[in-house]
This record gives sequence, C-alpha cells and structure tokens, in this order.
Amino acid sequence: MPGIDDTLPFIPLSIAVLTVSDTRSLDEDKSGTTLADRLTAAGHRLADRAVVTDDVEAIRDKVRGWIAEPSIDVVITTGGTGFTGRDVTPEAIEPLFDKRMEGFSAVFHRISYDKIGTSTIQSRATAGVIGTTFVFVLPGSPGACKDAWDGILANQLDYRHRPCNFVEIMPRLDEHLKRGKLKG
Repeated sequence: MPGIDDTLPFIPLSIAVLTVSDTRSLDEDKSGTTLADRLTAAGHRLADRAVVTDDVEAIRDKVRGWIAEPSIDVVITTGGTGFTGRDVTPEAIEPLFDKRMEGFSAVFHRISYDKIGTSTIQSRATAGVIGTTFVFVLPGSPGACKDAWDGILANQLDYRHRPCNFVEIMPRLDEHLKRGKLKG
C-alpha cells in the first residue's frame, strides 16, 4: 500500500517557485504563496521565489539560472499553461527538458478532473528533468497548485514515500551527464 514509511528520515529539498504573469507581483501572487506555504509546511526549504512576465526568454533565463545553482533540487512554475497568446510557459520550459515526465500531466489531469471536470483540458501542465533538477510546470490558479502539491508533489518529494519517490533517484540523475563526459 502506498504511503509514508515513518522509519525513514525526512530529507528536506531546496525548491524554487516561479510565477509567470504579466499582472501579478509577489505581493499579489496567491498561487506562488500557496506553493511556498505548502512546501515549507512540509519541511522543505524555499530556495527562491520570483515573478517573471509571460515571455519565453524571461522564463528560460530564470529557470536556467536556478538549474545552474547546485543547491536547488526542484523548480516549480505556476502560470502560463493555458491556450491564450500570452500562455508560453510550456513552450519556454519543455525544450530544456532532458527527460519529460509524461505521467505527471496524466496524474495531474486525473486529480484536476475530480475537482473541475472537463475544464482540466484547458491546462497544459507538464514536468521533466533538466540536468539534475526536477521541474514542474503548473497552471496559475491556487486551486491547481494545491491539487498538484497535495495530490502529487507532497508525496513524490518526500523520501519516506513508498513504494518510490523522486528523492531516492536524485543521486542518479547525473548518470547521463557522467556518461557524456566519459565518451568525450
């Protein structure tokens, strides 16, 4: 049965939160606050938090900067996953993925469907790994952020979660980088 194995230690991760919006500031950012509050309540560290405009290069620059920081384990973005002309977060982030996490979107939509029905199809939530960092691209609503954190991320970012979790594979994420260096 899936769940938390209390005999194992909790391992806090360093998580950065990026809100993509043309209209919000940090003070008005309910989705980013929802994520920051949830991840710190779970025992993780908020590594950094920022707001950037709905601009492909601005999004990529911020995410690349965080990815380059060895102390950051996870990046979560919120906003820009819809279908309007300004919604460009998946276009900005997906080309950076070394490996795409197809299951994240499927599970997110399953959870979301139970809450908002077929309206879930209006989100292009996605996730993947860039180098050794997990990146999750969430919709910009606080409800969607709660659903993703409570339904997926809280467990998968907890080393104690069984039968498996992202934390236990983090030390092996750089295997492809090491292989590439050995070949060259």
